[in-house]
Amino acid sequence: MADEANRAAFIEIQGRMIETTGKLKQVQTQMRTKETEKKRAFLTLEELKQLSDDTNTYKAIGRTFILEPKTVLMDEQEQKLKDSETAIASLQTSKEYLEKHLAEVENNLRELLQQDPGLARQIMTMSVA
Repeated sequence: MADEANRAAFIEIQGRMIETTGKLKQVQTQMRTKETEKKRAFLTLEELKQLSDDTNTYKAIGRTFILEPKTVLMDEQEQKLKDSETAIASLQTSKEYLEKHLAEVENNLRELLQQDPGLARQIMTMSVA
C-alpha cells in the first residue's frame, strides 16, 4: 500500500517537474525574443540619430513604405526599447520563480527516492527495459 502511494507521489512529482521545465523553456525563449527586439530597436535608434533632421525617413507597413518624420520613428523605437526592457524584467521575475519551483520539485523527488530506495530500483528497471 505504501509502495503504491510512493509510486503515485513519484508520478505526480515527475509531472510537475516536466510542466515546470516546459514553462521555464518557454520563458527563456520569450526572453531571447525580447532581447532580439531590444537590440534591433537600439541599433535602429542609433542609426536614426546619425541622420540629419531633414532626411526623408520611411516606415515599413507590410510591403508599403510611408514617409514619416524622423522624430516619429525615433519615438517608436524608444518605445519599443522601453517595452522590451519592461517585458524582459517581468520575464526574469517569472524565470527566477520557475527556477525556485523546479529546485523545490527536484528536492521533493530526491527526498522521495531517499525514503524509498525500492522505488528508485523500480524506476531504473523501467527505464532500462
